[in-house]
Amino acid sequence: MPVVVVESPAKAKTINKYLGSDYTVLASYGHVRDLPPKDGSVDPEHDFDMKWEVGTDSRKHVKAIADALKDDPALILATDPDREGEAISWHLEEALRKRKVLKKDTPVSRVVFNAITESAVTEAMQNPREIDAPLVEAYLARRALDYLVGFNLSPVLWRKLPGAKSAGRVQSVCLRLIVEREMEIEAFNPREYWTVKAQLTTPRGKSFEARLTTLAGKKLEKFDIANETQAEMAVQAIESRDLSVTSVEAKPGTRNPSPPFMTSTLQQEASRKFGMGARQAMSTAQRLYEAGHITYMRTDGIDMAPEAVSAARDAIKDRFGESYVPGKPRIYKNKAKNAQEAHECIRPTDMAADAEALKLRDADQRKLYDLIWKRTLACQMESARLERTTVEIASADGQVGLRASGQVVLFDGFMAVYEEGRDDAAADEDDKRLPAISEGDATAKEKIAPEQHFTQPPPRYTEATLVKRMEELGIGRPSTYASVITTIQDREYVRKDKGRLYPEDKGRIVTIFLLNFFRKYVGYEFTANLEEELDDVSAGKRDYKTVLDRFWRDFSAAIADTSELRITEVLDVLDDALAPQLYPPREDGSDPRICPKCGQGRLHLKTSRTGGFVGCGNYPECTYTRPIAGEGADGDERVLGEDQGDEIWLKSGRFGPYVQRGEPTPENKKPPRASLPKGWDKDAMDLDKALTLLSLPREIGEHPEGGMIKSNFGRYGPYVMHQLPDDAKPTYANLKDPDDVFEIGMNRAVELLAEKRANPGRGRSAAAKPLKELGEHPDGGAMNVMDGRYGPYVKWEKVNATLPKDVKPEDVTAEMATELVNEKAAKKGKGGRKAAPKKKASAGK
Repeated sequence: MPVVVVESPAKAKTINKYLGSDYTVLASYGHVRDLPPKDGSVDPEHDFDMKWEVGTDSRKHVKAIADALKDDPALILATDPDREGEAISWHLEEALRKRKVLKKDTPVSRVVFNAITESAVTEAMQNPREIDAPLVEAYLARRALDYLVGFNLSPVLWRKLPGAKSAGRVQSVCLRLIVEREMEIEAFNPREYWTVKAQLTTPRGKSFEARLTTLAGKKLEKFDIANETQAEMAVQAIESRDLSVTSVEAKPGTRNPSPPFMTSTLQQEASRKFGMGARQAMSTAQRLYEAGHITYMRTDGIDMAPEAVSAARDAIKDRFGESYVPGKPRIYKNKAKNAQEAHECIRPTDMAADAEALKLRDADQRKLYDLIWKRTLACQMESARLERTTVEIASADGQVGLRASGQVVLFDGFMAVYEEGRDDAAADEDDKRLPAISEGDATAKEKIAPEQHFTQPPPRYTEATLVKRMEELGIGRPSTYASVITTIQDREYVRKDKGRLYPEDKGRIVTIFLLNFFRKYVGYEFTANLEEELDDVSAGKRDYKTVLDRFWRDFSAAIADTSELRITEVLDVLDDALAPQLYPPREDGSDPRICPKCGQGRLHLKTSRTGGFVGCGNYPECTYTRPIAGEGADGDERVLGEDQGDEIWLKSGRFGPYVQRGEPTPENKKPPRASLPKGWDKDAMDLDKALTLLSLPREIGEHPEGGMIKSNFGRYGPYVMHQLPDDAKPTYANLKDPDDVFEIGMNRAVELLAEKRANPGRGRSAAAKPLKELGEHPDGGAMNVMDGRYGPYVKWEKVNATLPKDVKPEDVTAEMATELVNEKAAKKGKGGRKAAPKKKASAGK
């Protein structure tokens, strides 16, 4: 039987259904080889020779494929239809040839399909081809570039900027976008302006809203009403005049559907509608693809196969009627820069099947499939027909003019199934319906209200808007968006808060360092041009080693130029570059570089393992520090008052805000300090609260059986503690409310401690919550992904199988879990221990 190889067991299971028993379908579990993370894996001195190694976890999978080929030496490589899929096929063939499993005459073919359906798989098997060499070369070029940047630039960061973790060809450019947006926000000066709205009434008593557009006979611009005084004068101008309708204009309008999804737009819409991160969206889409529900999810293309268009039109007619089907199919043209990435759009494989029909159990899969299904149907539906009405109202002397706008939907068209989300939704005044009104009608004034506004800084990026911006700039490709955004968060250069991306201090420092010493390599245009060169390689128009050679020649020179720099020189350059953010003008006009604590030392940028900060030049005599975000920022320290001759400080450390009694001295190197409990507002801290915290642990009273009962905050929250005279160690009982540390009385404390002593293991033996529920094992019993002491693992009955290092808990499928626990159970059996339980076969099987 020919051996068919795909990436994952889930995909193997789906394909096996269509190919039947004539083929052996096995999974490679992703890339089987990689560049070892050490110096010399790419050798620029020897024509960019690359040294590959089969990963430890991959060896058993390669062996399984090799063993299968002994019975029938015919190999069919059916990995994904993109650059990464082509590379996996190439790696596998190379690894098998090195093992001498494949002979010169062994038939090796490559098949690709854009959807895992019976028709697509059957057609692909009838049209095999060879591995696409230019596509593999584009992969090799990208891997070599990423390695050369990472393994040469990252050590420069480690030496010059303690605490920096890594730099990357695309990740550093992506980080730059986020840092520069934050700097734009910090430098933004809001500008005040006012608008005036009037609530008016028609002769028939119907109310509607209009806004002031003309004042003193002049059309108003955005900033013409600059302050409250001018706004009040505008209100008086309206109130002192009679108003009537001067024109009513109704115009027909249409709204067209959005194109079907490609990778970037799917990630954006999943973020807008469900708050899904790019990585989560792609992981969910991959599971839908492997199950045969959608087409391939990494694509720059928006065109649809003719048969898919016909199926969509039939589904629309069945569900919504003939009037919702346009006279001609809608044709969407690809805008992709790289034809190799421009597969068909992301769409359902069966247009008639909605999410409910598929009975998807996983909530994320259900939501994402529903989104794809609705967007795909909508893109082939009739346009929505609207009527937009504009009413102009004015005074007889022409000094005052107002406008009311509204629209009604005459035919909902595609909107019956789907409307695209917005990144920063603003109220659309045109969406209101206006009452019946005619030219010449007098309008009565109900209420006239001025409204103050301030211009807003550009919003921080969400993952969706960041992907959109990367796409606009030509940075990255569909296969890299999610991994790049994940990497900069994993490196702690960026944090996500309420969906928005904020640069951490170390992310700022790294970006400013790269902009000053490696500016070319974090340039948007340079990165986009390099991506286009790599696209040319994949199209067979450019030699990949020429691209590598030209890049390395300049890049290695830039690395060499920084090797002699001392850390102090680097910090001086960064200090100057960041000066506007680090030392903004003070309200009292004093020198912003003078230390606010000692009044003598000058402030300067410093670095530590946890990132950058501003510190006093008089250290160690003065220990003033603050974050690089500026004075008054979260993390800036302040004196709350004095107690017994000591200053009581509020500071921020790597584990959050804390209070401290006095400053370190040679005699007292570690002055008393206490962290702020969860829920305590840093800005609301005062001297009394600080002294309360510093007085902990609190002595509640003597236990009836001897020994003092105390309350305090610990690593796991608030607790009461007591040690009996004969006990080897104290007993701790958790408190639910932080306030109980200061308020709990003797009776309740004794009761809690007695309960804890009676049930010492209760907290530990409580059932742990699974990271992910995977459903039933084929032999019965629930399978779950759990978080363990040594990392995540799959639990089934009494079998625990550790996840491979490169597999994330959220990416584990039921098929993958079944294989892992079966393999572990088999090993248990060999080792003499009892294997996992199996269900007895029922009669007749």
